[in-house]
Amino acid sequence: MDQNRLARQPDGVSTGKAAPLPSWDLTDLYAAPTDPRIEADLKTVQDGADRFATAYQGKLAGLSGAELAEAIRAYEALQEIPGRIMSYAVLLFSADSSIPAHGQFYQTMSERVTALGTKTLFFTLELNRIPDAALAAKLQDKALAHYASWLRDLRVFLPHQREDVIERLFMEKDVTGHSAWTRLFDETIAGLRLIVNGDELTLSAALNKLSDSDRAMREEAAKAVAKAMERNEKLFALVLNTIAKDKAVDDEWHAYPHPWSFRNRANMVEDEVVNALVEAVKSSYGRLSHRYYALKAKWLGLEKLEHWDRNAPLPADADKPVSWPQARDIVLNAYGGFSPDLAATIRPFFEKNWIDAAPRPGKAGGAFSHSTVPSAHPYVLMNFHGKTRDVMTLAHELGHGAHQSLAARQGYLLAGTPLTLAETASVFGEMLTFRSLLDAETDPARRRIMLAQKVEDMLNTVVRQIAFHEFEVAFHTERAKGEILPERICEIWLDVQTRSLGPAFNFTADYRTFWAYISHFFHSPFYVYAYAFGDCLVNALYAVYQESPDKEGFAAKYREMLAAGGAKRHKELLAPFGLDASDPAFWNKGLDVISGFIDELEKA
Repeated sequence: MDQNRLARQPDGVSTGKAAPLPSWDLTDLYAAPTDPRIEADLKTVQDGADRFATAYQGKLAGLSGAELAEAIRAYEALQEIPGRIMSYAVLLFSADSSIPAHGQFYQTMSERVTALGTKTLFFTLELNRIPDAALAAKLQDKALAHYASWLRDLRVFLPHQREDVIERLFMEKDVTGHSAWTRLFDETIAGLRLIVNGDELTLSAALNKLSDSDRAMREEAAKAVAKAMERNEKLFALVLNTIAKDKAVDDEWHAYPHPWSFRNRANMVEDEVVNALVEAVKSSYGRLSHRYYALKAKWLGLEKLEHWDRNAPLPADADKPVSWPQARDIVLNAYGGFSPDLAATIRPFFEKNWIDAAPRPGKAGGAFSHSTVPSAHPYVLMNFHGKTRDVMTLAHELGHGAHQSLAARQGYLLAGTPLTLAETASVFGEMLTFRSLLDAETDPARRRIMLAQKVEDMLNTVVRQIAFHEFEVAFHTERAKGEILPERICEIWLDVQTRSLGPAFNFTADYRTFWAYISHFFHSPFYVYAYAFGDCLVNALYAVYQESPDKEGFAAKYREMLAAGGAKRHKELLAPFGLDASDPAFWNKGLDVISGFIDELEKA
């Protein structure tokens, strides 16, 4: 789920209205929760899993390379069917979790799919027990060599693998553990109603008011969000504490040394690479966020910024409403200017109703692109409010969509990418769209505003996400000693926010609970650094593109990188561009781009 449901947090960066807006058509998956194909597919997996276990359990070590390749193909086919069912359940629930039947369907399918998954769980565990030398000999077979990278990545988890019965228990308990608690979080968030300026709003709509041009409106929205979080503070603290403890139990049984270790393994990125990124960003707080927000306070004529001023539009920023057709054309043209093939990849999202953009009660906040399964296609969810930043969100999610579409040719087991690389495609799509708009703008004042907006987006992607990572590190480390009271969680939150955003802000007490709506803390612990990883990587990648004398050749290599899916790791994917994320100096190159933009703003 982590690699498919790539969500952006609802961060109060989109306002306004636009209509008509598309709602997705999920019939390419199933017609309805009552579609008889669902039961038929479950029966297919049930029967197939039984036959698969009979044919292969306890026998993998004795198979030839060709026979093992045949077994993996059979396993892959069995995994894709539940993947389709759960994709449909997730999308249905995300579109409107206020409908009880949607939650019931999601939970029922989770339980049934998990039960089926236990029948084939033996396969990956047994594969990992094949000795290295024996597996290397089998990989001489061309058919098995196709899965070499999948087998390589699977073996990363060998030191943490436990006996089959224990792994089965953890799989079965997830539906009443982490998955159940995140469902409670989602349904609670979706059910919140806030009063702002006399209007009853969803949390997502209220957060969007935090970028309103009217400061009084921003303050009222911020206080409404704070009240909603405070009313549910004990519940959200209980959910976060329980998820953290559930994770700690899992980590202890699987011998992960740190709470973030599993995520790094799953991202196929070395601990030292992540540490280098985090330390580079933290050491740059002063030259990035602290410096920019001091400028912003000056532009707004304020001695101190309040937290509801963080995403305030700048003076003279009219930010005219953007219609959905305009947003579509902006993104398509930006992608097409870089690569007509890439534009052709995302065009079906608009033409075939693969996007759900209309805000409505019960709908998940923020935005994501769900890859579903290779035999279908991705779907994008967002909440479009007709602002320029919504265009950037659309460009971001379609970067995911393009990546997922191109990687689908790798098949179910190889299509998925680590979160770090997945965010590269999305942030690159944002950069293409921003550069396209900036290059077309001739008014110096408007260009300055656009540049400032881009800096804010980059700070939200880099500094804010690393601050989120700091929060998670502090919270999970302290949680190991026992349950953490809501007041202490708020203290940790305010500490990292104060250090990351800097002295330009006056943080009022009502900001203390804003951690409670950050869905990644609940859904995907330690996900957030992937955003900063992707942004810094894209800054370096885009610099290579700008300097390249062969733009078409670069675009071809970029599409090839996306089409590789999860078949290659970051070093292999970046090597053709002359980049190496394991070099500690690499991250500062990306951060220098943001600092350079702020230099320009200081001179303007």
